[in-house]
This record gives sequence, structure tokens and C-alpha cells, in this order.
Amino acid sequence: MRRPLYALALLSLSASPLIAQSRSTSRWLDNCERDGSWRNERERYCTVREDTITTRSTLRIDGRENGGITVIGSDRANIVVISKIQAQGESEREAKELADQIRVELGDEIRANGPSTRWRSSWSVSYEVHVPRRIALDLTANNGGIAIENIDGRVEFETSNGGVSLSGLSGNVRGSTSNGGVDVTLTGSQWSGDGMDVRTTNGGVEVDIPRNYSARLETGTVNGGLDIGFPITVQGRIDRRLTTQLGQGGSLVRVMTTNGGVRLRQQ
Repeated sequence: MRRPLYALALLSLSASPLIAQSRSTSRWLDNCERDGSWRNERERYCTVREDTITTRSTLRIDGRENGGITVIGSDRANIVVISKIQAQGESEREAKELADQIRVELGDEIRANGPSTRWRSSWSVSYEVHVPRRIALDLTANNGGIAIENIDGRVEFETSNGGVSLSGLSGNVRGSTSNGGVDVTLTGSQWSGDGMDVRTTNGGVEVDIPRNYSARLETGTVNGGLDIGFPITVQGRIDRRLTTQLGQGGSLVRVMTTNGGVRLRQQ
């Protein structure tokens, strides 16, 4: 029985405490190999690399053509970059050779460079990055989702085709996706900072709001419905756009969609 190449990559993870403890990384490795086994006839190689870099005031990440980005903040002093690499080729050997040629740049901008590909071969790199909570982020992706958790600072992001997940944020958050849903989880008792302005063109919006949360909330859709799971106070008629004061009010939290429904839920 042929041993999957991704299993060889798993053996090297024991030396890295962060990777070894990351359930999402283990799931990604498993899904990467499993998905590649039935979608087409190409062979897939999946592996993970970890790099530690000194902290900086602004972190820029470019997911390039097909990479997603996850950023997780905590009370740490450095930045750990987990690069999730997958390559496909006509054979296992070709897929591994492609992956071995990929270089992740860790300079002013984190991005991957790799070999040119031909018919029936491809590669991509997604990122799981662990950072200090107080940091500025500038994230770009084309065909990949963006997830940001526990960050207090300036955040700007954009992706063309991918969902967006935001949780435990504060500061000044601005971003958009063209094709993908937006999930926002607010935490604490109020928005701390300038506010949030997040938009999607084609995708639904879901916002989870703590009880007794204070902010000025604005949400709406052009083509879709509003589903509000708790009592709110508004002036005028609720149509497809809603502006309301939560609790004592405060910073503006705006989450909008053009084509998709809106759901508001109280935690």
C-alpha cells in the first residue's frame, strides 16, 4: 500500500510545539491529502513549514493567487508564520519537487514565490500567523478566505473570492470580499477604537453580538432579507437597511452586503 506523502510531512512536526498543538494545521494536512485523492487524477503533496520572526509595527501578507490567510493575536512577543503548502503534479515526485522549490519571503511582506507551472501542475501557500495582539495588519488574497482573531489595531484586508471571519477585534477595521460570506463575532462590552467597516458583494452576513453590548450598528443588503434574533430600537421602518444604537452607543460597527441575507444573533 502506497504511503501518502503528506504523512511524511507530519513526522517532522513533532519538533515544533506550535504546529504540534495546532488542531487546524493537523486538519488542514488531513483535508489537503484527502481532497486531492478524488477531485482529479493529479497527485498532491502537502506539507507545513514554520518560521519565527521578530515583531513589527505592521504585518503585510499577500496570499497571492490561491492562498488563504488566518491571523491569530495573543500576548506573545514575536510572530510565528505557519506556511501551509500544497502542490499537484502528474506524479508524487513531481508534486514534491514543486513544493520543494517554493520559497516563503519573510521581509517587509510575507508572500510565496515558486516555479512556473504547466498543464496539470499547480501550487499554493496559505498562512496561519500568530502575532502580538497589538499590531497593524494589511492582508490581501485573490482566491482564498481571510480569518482574523483577537487583534487590537489597524486592520485592512481584501480578497476577491473567499469568505471572511472576524472575531474578538477592536481598533480600526476596514475590509471587503467580492464573493464570500462575512461572519463577525463581537466580544466584550463595547467596540474599542475607531470602528469597523466590512463589506461583501456576493455573500451573506452573520453578526454575533454579546448581551448589553454598546456600539452604533449599521447593516443591510440590497438583495436579501434581514433576520434579527433579538429586540432592537429603530426609528422609521425596517426594510433592507438597519441603523440602531446598541446599549450606550459608541463607535460605528458597519457590516454590509449587496447580494445576500443578514442575520443578527445575540450571544
